Formats: sequence, structure tokens, C-alpha cells
Amino acid sequence: MKTGLVGTILLGFALLATGNSVLAQDPPYNYAEALQKGLFFYAAQRSGELPDDNPVIWRGDSALLDGAAEGIDLTGGWYDAGDHVKFGLPMASTAATLGWAVYEYGDRLDADLLAQTKATIRWATDYFIKAHTAPEEFYYQVGDGSDDHAWWGPVEVVEEVMQRPAFAVTSSSPGSTVTAATATALAIASIIFADEAGYAATCLQHAKELFDFAWATQSDAGYAAAVGFYTSFNGFWDELSAAAAWLYLATDDPTYLAMAETAAGHWARDSSGKGRRTQNQIAYKWTHSWDDMHYMASILLARSTHEPLYIEAVERNLDYWLPGGGISYTPGGLAWLDQWGSLRYAANAAFLALVWSDTDLGGPLKKPDYVQFAERQVNYILGDNPRSSSYVIGFGSNPPHNPHHRTSHGAWYNDITAPTDNQHTLFGALVGGPDLNDNYSDDRGDYVSNEVATDYNAGLFGALIRMNAKYPGILLEGFPELDFTLPEERLPEYFVRARLLSESATSTQVITQTSNRSAWPATVRDQLKYRYFFDLAETFAAGYGVDGIVVTRGASEAGAISGPHPWGGTVYYIEVNLSGTKIYPAGRAESERDTTFTISAPSAAAWDPSNDWSHQGLVTSFTYEPVDYTGLTPYIALYDGNTLLSGLEPGDIGEPPPPPPPAIDMHVHDIDLSAASQGPRKYAVGAVTVVDVNGAWVANASVSINWSGIVSGTDTATTDSNGVVVFSSPKTKAAGTVTLKVTGITASGYKYQSQQNEASISWP
Repeated sequence: MKTGLVGTILLGFALLATGNSVLAQDPPYNYAEALQKGLFFYAAQRSGELPDDNPVIWRGDSALLDGAAEGIDLTGGWYDAGDHVKFGLPMASTAATLGWAVYEYGDRLDADLLAQTKATIRWATDYFIKAHTAPEEFYYQVGDGSDDHAWWGPVEVVEEVMQRPAFAVTSSSPGSTVTAATATALAIASIIFADEAGYAATCLQHAKELFDFAWATQSDAGYAAAVGFYTSFNGFWDELSAAAAWLYLATDDPTYLAMAETAAGHWARDSSGKGRRTQNQIAYKWTHSWDDMHYMASILLARSTHEPLYIEAVERNLDYWLPGGGISYTPGGLAWLDQWGSLRYAANAAFLALVWSDTDLGGPLKKPDYVQFAERQVNYILGDNPRSSSYVIGFGSNPPHNPHHRTSHGAWYNDITAPTDNQHTLFGALVGGPDLNDNYSDDRGDYVSNEVATDYNAGLFGALIRMNAKYPGILLEGFPELDFTLPEERLPEYFVRARLLSESATSTQVITQTSNRSAWPATVRDQLKYRYFFDLAETFAAGYGVDGIVVTRGASEAGAISGPHPWGGTVYYIEVNLSGTKIYPAGRAESERDTTFTISAPSAAAWDPSNDWSHQGLVTSFTYEPVDYTGLTPYIALYDGNTLLSGLEPGDIGEPPPPPPPAIDMHVHDIDLSAASQGPRKYAVGAVTVVDVNGAWVANASVSINWSGIVSGTDTATTDSNGVVVFSSPKTKAAGTVTLKVTGITASGYKYQSQQNEASISWP
């Protein structure tokens, strides 16, 4: 039952009578923007295969094998907080609270925002329907909390790091709390999706079956995997009452209303209240949360029955939250219930206060106080606090930048401290909040004050709808595209770091580190390869071909090496192919691979690395610190398959290489010593004719020779136009044999094939 005409008139008179100024003041914040960004946060928490219109460009598909080990499809739903577990209880509470907000105030939302909000809720309810695999079987959790919390990395690669078991409750191992909470969310969905008759009917059917399952078992004996993370401290009666109350609204079946009241009879009681009625009062010193739906159910039962029991329970709780009512307040005005998620509780209480203020029940003179309380709490969250700072990421003045949230951090080394700042802005997320003295630190390591969670935003979202209806704001144009970090300002994602291990006159040895530090979004790559480019102009000029270049890879290192391959002109490259090796941002060993290679030439004349494209910028050392980018070179091109990921390919490739030599080798045709003079202290004169394989003379050849049997002397060599190399050898030998041997021949464009050509002459 919503606010009636009489209630609205009474509320208006009450506001005038109390001189309340809240209605008259200008809106201090753009509540429409806060709503818009709140929806972004829920899009960032999505699990499974993401739609094409998902606005979070740094998120990718994830956890696509959820449920596969159990033989079912459990993809979808939301990740709970800054981790990657899908906890059923807070997810159900969140979907129910968002659905309640649409039920109360959906008609006050812009049509596009309403559609987005319903799509957000449906992301969860679709998952609940999948997880409800039989009337008395429900998968309430995917992922192991302990394993998940022990690793710090982006969700897109979580399945490479750990198994994600699924946990179910059944008739023999029940969980009434989580099944009743899920029934609540689905019952609300059946109402707000009434314009989609088929989907609404599906939601209602699952809600009924889950409620029947929870009611029949009335036990949490099988709800074990979440204990220690989301333990049901309040038991299951609050969820049973809420589910039954919503099923009554969805069906008009009075049986559900009776069951809701039966469950309410089991709610916790508090005997420490004020006034005459101090005994056996319904507990009131908390607020709506993932563990306690009885505050929601109290409002529903009050409106459905008009019973004073429930009306008084609602107002006793709201009065407790008002200044002087018993709740603690920070010096800056925050109603502070608990350190863990202090803002979440204030926001939930604000939502309840606004819903009740719009109800034509209870004392009308109290309604302005409830409204003022709610607006004060929401405005505190948005920036009206001693720090003059917003607690909603990406909104207002000085908002948090480093929430305890793995994927928005964008780490790659399994290190919560690196990088220093979160790579992504988690727009719209509400952080845990300050302590009792308004102290807060934007510290990623402080998960109590600085974690975010889906349930933190749920009550705030409902309150913001109501406040935006009262103080209409303006939706941002171009959001979120205009707010993302520009590509050129992002940390490098895929790259090669390289350093020079050694270099000689004939070789270059390099060690490389191929890295995947992806975060836009994080990816698993198994087709990476890189190319190291070098210029062989000097090799060709020295008379060698490409096959004179030898490339080797370090033993037991990553990648298959090949080359040299022609690129263009005299530029060639070697390729180190890492295909088949998964490289992904989950830790040092997972995010990078080292490879050492050596390029060797046959002579100093054939090797000059100074003109090599990829030799530019090589460093002589770098560290393996998490955020070290020393040695990152753009001159080594990195590819995913055949797609260039990073780095630069050579631009000006220079002149083409010379044509291939006319013959593959040359050899000595003849050695003539017939004109040698004999005798002590005489000259020996020889001639060598050089020809190619076709027998043609090779002019301008240089010939290396060795005389044996000579005591002393110096060789000189001249070459005639017929390819005859004449040696004049002023050697000294008293007697014996003198031998001339050819040990090497070089000529531009030819390759020498070694032969043992020699001739001898004897002295008497």
C-alpha cells in the first residue's frame, strides 16, 4: 500500500507546521548522477558473459565455467564485493532491496534509468532461476571464500588460478535463510516485471517453490560454505516473513499473509526499549541488511494489516536512529551503527525512513523528522561531512580512489600494493565508511572501511530515487565514455622488456621479458610472439648471405625461436613464438616469460648492431619489481597471433639487398711455382688463379696463403685483370722444400669453399 491522498495532505500540513526547511532548499547534490553511477557499479560486478552494451569497458567475460563441474550452468549473477565469490545471501538481499526501491519509487524514475535498473535486477534474478535446479535444490554459492580471498587479481583470469566449487542446499541439507531470501527477491521481481507476463510468472513460480522449501525445512544445517563470510546470525524467520509478505502482495493469497505473521512471531525481541512498553518488543536496534529482513517485513506487515504491533515496531526502529534515540552519532552527523560498512547501515536506515514517511500510517508529526534524518544521512555520504568528501567513488568532491576491489585495482603480480593507484574508477560504489570520529583513509588494504559490496549500495540507491524525485537532478551526457582513462594515459598492458646481456664484435645476446599486465580488460593470452628486427646491410657488404647469421635460444626458456626472416630491404627479424603458453595477470610467474637469444655473425665485418631497429634503447639491467618498466622497448614488436599488440615495426626499411651471388663458392684453379728461383737467399715467385664454379675468373679477389719451410720474409700480393694473384716472396732458405698453401679466398658476392690447394719447390 502506497501513500494515500490523506497521508500526503497530512504530511504536507505537518511540514508546514514544523517549519521544516528541507523541502524549500536547493538540492546540494546531483542525485540523478549518483543514481546513474550506482548502476555502473552493479554493471562492474557482473559475472558471466557480458552483454555488448555493458558500460564497463575494463570488464570482460568471466567465470564462464561456473557450475560446469556439477553439470549445470551457474554463470551470471554478481560478484559480492571486492572479491570474486558469488555469495547467495547478500546477492538475494541486494536484489530484493533494489526491487523494493523500484516497487516503491519506480514510477519516479526516468524511463531509461528505470529500464537500466530493472535490467540490473534481472541480472541477479536470472541467475537465481538458474541456481534453483529443482524444487528443493538451490545453489547458494559459487567459489571458495578462503581460496578466493588469498589471491589478489582481476576476475577475468580467476579460473586460471583456482577451482570455483558450487555449493547447494537440499531437503536433506537445507538452508532456509538463503532460500527464503532468494524467494523474497524473486517475489518482488514477479511484481515489478508485471509488464513481462512470462518472466513475471517464472519468477513467481520459483519464489513459491523456494519459499515452500525454506518453510518446510526451517533449518540452516546445509548452509556451511558461507559461514565465516556471511553467517546467518539472525536465523531464517526474518527472511521467511519477508518472503511470505511479498508473496502475499504478488498473489493476494491470505495464506501467505498468515505465514508472514507466524514467522514474525519468531522474530528476536528486545526488552530494553523506552517508555511503558519495554517488554517483549520486536528487536529495533539495527536496520535492514543482508542478515536481517525483519525491518522490511515490519513495514510490509504494517501496511498489509494496519496492526499497531508492526506500526510501532517500524517507528520504534526509526526513532532509535534519530538524534537522541539511542544510535551513536559521529561529530559530523553520521548515524553510526557499526564499523564494518558504517555508511551502508545509515543508507539502509535512510531508505526505510523515506519509505515509511510516504506511508499513510503512524504518526504524521514524525514524518518530517524521518525525512530530515534520511536526507542528512544521504548528504553526509555524498559530501556533507567534516572531510567535505564524497564516499561514493567517482562522484562529488575528493571521492575514494583506491577501494578494496581486486578488478578495479588492476594488479598483475598478485600484489595488493602494486600498482600504487587503482587503474580503474569504480563509479558509483559506496565504500564502507568512517569510524565513529569521522576518520577515514583511502587505503586499499583497509577492507573494513574501504571495501565495496553490492549490498552497500542497495539501500542508498532506493533513497537516491526518492531524493531525486524531490530534488530533480541531471543525468550526465557521455557517461561513462568521457570518464575513462585515455588509452595513452593507461599503464602499459602488453609489452616486451629487453636488456643486453653481452655484445662482441660478432654477436649480440639479449634477454627479454614478455609481459601481460592487461587490465582493459584483463585477458589470458596464449598466442603471443615477438619480433626482434636487425639490419644485415653490413653482412651483405662483407660478402656473406643470410645463412651466415646464426640464432640460438637460451636453454629451458620460453618460446620457439626462428629466423632470420626477411622483413624488407636489408632488414630481417627473428621471431620468438610463445604460442601454447598461457600468460595472464595473476602473479609474476603467470604474467611474464623470460627468453634469452643470441645472434651471431661469421666475422666482425659482417656484424654491426648500431643500425638495428630493435637494438635501440636496450638497457644493461632491470629489476623484477612489481611495477618496474625499465627496459620496456617499443622497438620489439609483440603480437597476438598475427595482430600487433604493442611495439613498433620498422618504418624505413632502406635499400633492397644486393642480388644473390652468381655462384655459391669459388676455388683455386691452379698454383704455379715454375718461375721460382732456387738456391740460398733467392726469391720464390708463385701465381694463383681464382675461378668460380663455372670456371670464370674472379677478379679483385684477396687470397690468404701460407708458406711453410721459410725462415723469414714478407708476402706481397697483386691481382691482375684475369683473376691471377701473383705472389712475390722474398724468403730465405738454405736448402730444403718450400711449400705454398692457399688458406682462404674472399671476394664481394662470393662464398669461399675451403680447399687444400698447395704446391712445393725444393732448394738444393
